[in-house]
Amino acid sequence: MDKYYSEIPDGLWKQIAPLIPKEKPKPEGGRKRVPARVVMTGIIYRMKTGCQWRAIPNEFGSGQTCHRRFQEWERAGVFKKIYKRILKYYDVKNKIAWTWASMDSAMVKAPKGGALTGKNPTDRAKLGVKRHILTDGNGIPLAITLSGANVHDKHNVKETLNSILIFSGRRKKKPKHLCLDKGYDFKDTEKLIRRRNIRPHIRRRGEKPLIGKYNGKPRRWVVERTNSWHNRFRAILIRWERKSENYMASLYLASTIIVFNFFNR
Repeated sequence: MDKYYSEIPDGLWKQIAPLIPKEKPKPEGGRKRVPARVVMTGIIYRMKTGCQWRAIPNEFGSGQTCHRRFQEWERAGVFKKIYKRILKYYDVKNKIAWTWASMDSAMVKAPKGGALTGKNPTDRAKLGVKRHILTDGNGIPLAITLSGANVHDKHNVKETLNSILIFSGRRKKKPKHLCLDKGYDFKDTEKLIRRRNIRPHIRRRGEKPLIGKYNGKPRRWVVERTNSWHNRFRAILIRWERKSENYMASLYLASTIIVFNFFNR
């Protein structure tokens, strides 16, 4: 059984526990709440398997309990705080690889619609959402944003750059180079990036692959690998949540596990 299915590793729980809101005392005779660690394990179980809330095993309390606590923690901003904390820990342990960053988007189906969804022009106008991510040189996601499936990638560059969750050191380190694919090949996008003193490296439309002709190190692939890491969490392969905040909370939690696994390889 996957270690996250049975119990959250101690090292990960150490990062999560301080950010869980303290439980209010129950009146005498009230039912004792299921421990937060057990519930969080149930939430991660659903994240990994993609099962419905009601299908979460009773050993984690119940699906209803896990869903209710997920909603409570999302409203309190817990999942974003957890991810920000794990990024800081990663920076201490490994140092964020600021020099070369990469940005890309991934299309996700959203059958139930909701905020930040739109008709996918490449999938018979079915509703979908794009998740935009910016990673460091190791593929660790530093920023995550959402847009409708009908929004061009270039329109989320500014928001994604503005959404970087942490900056290292007193001088607030930031990316020096940003790698993007040909979907971002627009002059206004390039200018926007340069205005932030970041050097863009954008593959040009119509440019032929330099297989066997380029001696440099390929760098943009790391963001594509990160998309595949996210896709291992079946609950975010398809967005079933109508509330974009709930889907973002799931992305933050998945990213937390990705970072924890990275420095515990």
